[in-house]
Amino acid sequence: MNKMEGMSTASSKPPVSLKNLPINLFASVMGISGLSLAWRLAAHEFRTNIWISHGIGIVAFGVFLLLAMGYAVKFLKHPEVVRNEFHHPIAGNFFGTINISILLLSSVITPLSIPAAQVLWTIGSMGTVALAFIIISRLLRGKIDPGHAVPAWLIPGVATLDITVAGGTMPMAWARELNLFALAVGGFVALVFFTLILSRLLHHPEKLANGMIPSLMILMAPFPVGFLAYTNFTHRVDDFAAILFYFGLFLSLTLIFKVFKRDIPFSAGWWAVGFPLAALAIAALKYAAAVHLWPLSWLAIALLAFLSAVISVLFIRTLRLLFNGSLLRV
Repeated sequence: MNKMEGMSTASSKPPVSLKNLPINLFASVMGISGLSLAWRLAAHEFRTNIWISHGIGIVAFGVFLLLAMGYAVKFLKHPEVVRNEFHHPIAGNFFGTINISILLLSSVITPLSIPAAQVLWTIGSMGTVALAFIIISRLLRGKIDPGHAVPAWLIPGVATLDITVAGGTMPMAWARELNLFALAVGGFVALVFFTLILSRLLHHPEKLANGMIPSLMILMAPFPVGFLAYTNFTHRVDDFAAILFYFGLFLSLTLIFKVFKRDIPFSAGWWAVGFPLAALAIAALKYAAAVHLWPLSWLAIALLAFLSAVISVLFIRTLRLLFNGSLLRV
């Protein structure tokens, strides 16, 4: 009897299917790519082995290719599911993670092939601008449920800033104007959305669901990403850049204690913490290199170590979900 009950329970589980591949899993590519870029800066500043960065970059490319193929199959077999996901007021914002991944991968591959980096950056930039236009136009139609003002709203704005983060040194004649356009759009959109989301978190009676708590880290992303975009475009670290960095640092320290709690179950949504932490670590490494103060150098090393530990844990736990079937099961 027990055997029959066990068989019945096993057969009652939803089937494993690419139909359930979550779009927000592309945030894993962002986090791993950011870790690769952080270790590249560490190799330059602290003489760590550059192959650490290269190895992590290879993993980022591998994960992106697997996810891209998986999501392509999902689109071909279940187009209505992808369509509903794209038009969802919250999940639709995560399509920006695909474009950000392409932009970051263009930076990862730059030391190996500048032409390939330029192609990836151009593709990522076009996709980012198009998606930002679609998402913002959708919001401007009005009649938006205030409960939908969640940190994921920031992704299209932060994605636009990443055009300049990845393309600040692109040599094409038109690249400067695109970078300036992206910096302008991303900066103002991020600030407006940051205010709207903060207002929702402060005043809306409905709290974020447990599964969305990790996405709170996205709130601090515009500031270190803005720091990187601004400094890559102007090629200097000035007082305005320092203000962006320090506020991002302050906000991250505040949010870490709200996000990293044991009672929040692990899911693909936890990858939302990866890139914001990576952006902060990269910004800290770059700021420390410009200021030359040992406390800032130690802070940058600590943030890099924390980022490496977080990405490692997320990667291992995601593989565990994949192999036990939970990742692709509703």
